[in-house]
Amino acid sequence: MVETADDEICLEARRHGIVLARPLSWAVLLAGTGGVLMTLPWPVSIAGAAVVAIGSLIALRAVWKWERTRVVVTHEKVLVLDGTWRRRARSVRLGAVEAVELQQSLLGRLLGYGTVVVGTLALDHVPRPRQVYRLVERLAN
Repeated sequence: MVETADDEICLEARRHGIVLARPLSWAVLLAGTGGVLMTLPWPVSIAGAAVVAIGSLIALRAVWKWERTRVVVTHEKVLVLDGTWRRRARSVRLGAVEAVELQQSLLGRLLGYGTVVVGTLALDHVPRPRQVYRLVERLAN
C-alpha cells in the first residue's frame, strides 16, 4: 500500500466511527419516513419508495467513504489516503514538522476521538488521538 523498502508503517487507522453518526441518522429518518409513505395509496407509495432509496444511498455513501479513508503514519511521513476511483493522498514529512497539536472536544474525550494537527495536515476524527499524537511527536524528533 504505502510501505517502501526503507519506510515501514507504524500506524494505519480509519477515522473514528462517529463520522457515521450524522449521515446514518439522516438515512434512518428518511427510511422511516419513506416506510410510512409506502403504506399509503399508490401515488404516495412510489414517493415513499424513492425516499427509502435516497436514505439507503446516503448510508451507503457514508460507510463507503469511511471505509476508504485511512490515516497512515510511517517513520518518514504522515498520510491521509481517501477515495476509490480517484485516489487522493495528502502527506507531511515528519522531518519538516515543527509542531504537533492535539485537539479534543468533551465528546471526543468521552468517545475516544480527536484531531491531531501535524504541521499543515489536520487529521480529524482520529481514534485514540493521544496515542497518535505521542507516536507522531516521537517520530518527528
